[in-house]
Amino acid sequence: MKNNIEDISAELNATDLTNAPDADLFRIQYLSKKGKISLLFDELKTMTPDEKKIYGAQINKLKIQAEQILETIQNNIQVKDTLKENSDFDYSLPNIPHLLGSRHPISIIKHEMIEIFQSIGFNVSEGPEIEDDHHNFSALNFAPNHPARDMQDTFFVHSNPDITLRTHTSSVQVRVFENQKPPIRTLAPGRVYRNEAISARAHCFFHQLEGFYVNENVSFKDLKNTLYYFAKEMFGSHTKIRFRPSFFPFTEPSAEIDISCHICGGSGCNICKHSGWVEIGGSGMIDPNVFTNTGIDPVKYTGFAFGMGIERITMLKYQINDLRLFSENDVRFLRQF
Repeated sequence: MKNNIEDISAELNATDLTNAPDADLFRIQYLSKKGKISLLFDELKTMTPDEKKIYGAQINKLKIQAEQILETIQNNIQVKDTLKENSDFDYSLPNIPHLLGSRHPISIIKHEMIEIFQSIGFNVSEGPEIEDDHHNFSALNFAPNHPARDMQDTFFVHSNPDITLRTHTSSVQVRVFENQKPPIRTLAPGRVYRNEAISARAHCFFHQLEGFYVNENVSFKDLKNTLYYFAKEMFGSHTKIRFRPSFFPFTEPSAEIDISCHICGGSGCNICKHSGWVEIGGSGMIDPNVFTNTGIDPVKYTGFAFGMGIERITMLKYQINDLRLFSENDVRFLRQF
């Protein structure tokens, strides 16, 4: 046994391989199941415990030596192959230009909207996209049987029906009211989710910018002036805006916000449903019940709130007629921005 170990060790020390076939042959000869070192391990079965301790350690050392030699050979061969592959490369060629990406149109318009409102005193607040029933519905004056709670509008977490993907960024309004005292003037931009069929005008997720102002003696006139200012700054002084009576559980009175369609110029298209007007959001005076639910005195304070779809604003701004383009990641579309 001792002589066999010494002979194999001498063979390993004399090894000089330069190519992959020789390296593979080396592996088979010494490290395979029927290789020389494996056969030495088989001989241990017939030895006494004392002999196993002596020769077992020597054989293990021999195996490690063979594995290290094989690894060194393989690394050297890999380096040689890499150098050979690059030997024909022309290092005098000009550098490949680094192509810069571009901002997504939704991001561009979102920041433009935020800048417009920041210029008149609004700051920015954020909240989680996974919400509980209290912040998404109950505190906002949604009755237990309100249609918006139905599965056709809301994504509920199956294991916990009290947890949803937020359907609006109005949930941030509740969180701000619970943690701040008036005066409050802030925006809540973010992604929201609704269980709707995907089409040119609707999607199961979209982006919304919520805004609200709470102080003493805030009136509907303040709301109208704020939104008039936004429309003129975003779309130009020629833009027309109108308010239509509506209903939202968290505002009273409530109004839909429409602006003149920039895609068809008022003549009618699929985006404005051939009316010449496009709805960009909802608005209204914050319902006193919302103040009560969030710890704000509804007698002392009043406030307004509005919410606008950022995709809708982006479509009007860039004259895009299909909402699905924003989430399809088509490079031909995105490169335009």
